[in-house]
Amino acid sequence: MNPQFKDHVAVVTGAGGTLCSAIAKHLAALGCKVVLVGRTREKLEKVAETIAASGDARNIRIEPADVTDEAAIQAMADRVLAEWGPCRFLVNGAGGNNPAAMPTRLRFSEADLAPHDGRLSAGQSDRGFFDIDMAAFRRVLEINTLGTVIPSRIFGLQMARAGGGSILNFASMNTYRPLTRVAPYAMAKAAIANWTQFFAQYMAPAHVRVNAVAPGFMVNERSRKYLCTPDGGLSPRGEQVMAHTPMGRFGEAEDLLGCVEWLLDDTRAAFVTGITVPVDGGFLASAGV
Repeated sequence: MNPQFKDHVAVVTGAGGTLCSAIAKHLAALGCKVVLVGRTREKLEKVAETIAASGDARNIRIEPADVTDEAAIQAMADRVLAEWGPCRFLVNGAGGNNPAAMPTRLRFSEADLAPHDGRLSAGQSDRGFFDIDMAAFRRVLEINTLGTVIPSRIFGLQMARAGGGSILNFASMNTYRPLTRVAPYAMAKAAIANWTQFFAQYMAPAHVRVNAVAPGFMVNERSRKYLCTPDGGLSPRGEQVMAHTPMGRFGEAEDLLGCVEWLLDDTRAAFVTGITVPVDGGFLASAGV
């Protein structure tokens, strides 16, 4: 256990996912009281069971919630405060993409001139940018931006009242350059770096540090079908990613833990705020030629 974390409350949103479940487990091992937040109770229960098997089940609580629902997050924060005390660490891991907001064609073509209504099915095999569902586009923007801003406002104020804390946001490789097919996700993740800087300077007088981590290409449930073939090989997109990754592999959730722990630690990262740290196997350093 790390004395900087022991018995402090850590709230992890998106805790049912591959990356943030690993972070939640790590924070529990460091001695935190961990609040697991996500939309699907069943996923959170599985994470809680894993943590409880190797630690104290009393230090884990499940709080199903939509991070874009301000009233729900406020109610949850009030419960945590009343029963456990103030949040010290917030990990804003909730986010994601939507296939209905993703074109299958990568560049403009004559097909884009055909009639369209912007509401084509996510399963349609031939979709250009002008065919994607704008309701899905908006939802991707909302979950990845307001889904970070809303918990930050609520728990950031809780931290300020308690004398300090640390917030960790989730950026992406899309923060630095937009990858094909994921326009709303890329927009949102670029915004996260800007938001991290804004909120870091705003909250500094309250002794609340705000940073972000930008994972490289990590294989999880969502990305596996785009990066890998059913037999475990590389898809064409996976081959492109690997050609631009000097370390020659996809990342694992455990690759994030050292960086996450450092950024949250109020002793070792005491003078660090407003930064976004890539953990990407060298992807951003490679021009691919």
